[in-house]
Parts: sequence; structure tokens; C-alpha cells
Amino acid sequence: MAYYVYLLASKKYGTLYLGVTNDIVRRIHEHKSKAVAGFSKRYAVDRLVWFEIYDDPVTAIEREKELKKWRREWKIRLIEERNPQWIDLYAQIAS
Repeated sequence: MAYYVYLLASKKYGTLYLGVTNDIVRRIHEHKSKAVAGFSKRYAVDRLVWFEIYDDPVTAIEREKELKKWRREWKIRLIEERNPQWIDLYAQIAS
């Protein structure tokens, strides 16, 4: 089973949300449909702009905790290294 660490954005350079899941398609759909109350619903953060894949949950959770400590500028750089246009990657993974 794969585990994902992901970053969502409200727009380019907008509000960021960092999460971890074992079902990225389902989880991003929940963010997009505003199915779960919380931060991403309140701030309309639903654009998948970056993710990494891990083989085990412990490593994925450790990576999420590490990234949560990062400065915003570092997270933006991480996004722009692979997705400089901040394209919503959800359509690519959902199909």
C-alpha cells in the first residue's frame, strides 16, 4: 500500500495545507467537495500542487511532521521545483 504526503493550495502563492493519506484520490476529493469541516474547507484550500509517495506509514508521517516545521518559503520552493505553474495535479491522479 502507498502512503502520500501532499500539499494543497488555495491558489498560486495562496494558503497552504499539508496532509498525509493512504488514498490520495479519495482524500483530495474530500477536500474539493468540502466534505470534511476544518481548515481546508474554511480557507478553500483544494488545489493539489505537490505530493510524495512512501511505502510505509511511519516514513510518510515522519516526512509530514518534518515539512510542518518548514518555513512557508521552503514549502513554496518545494512546490515550484516540480510544479512551477502550480497546476492542480488532481486530474492527473484521478483518471
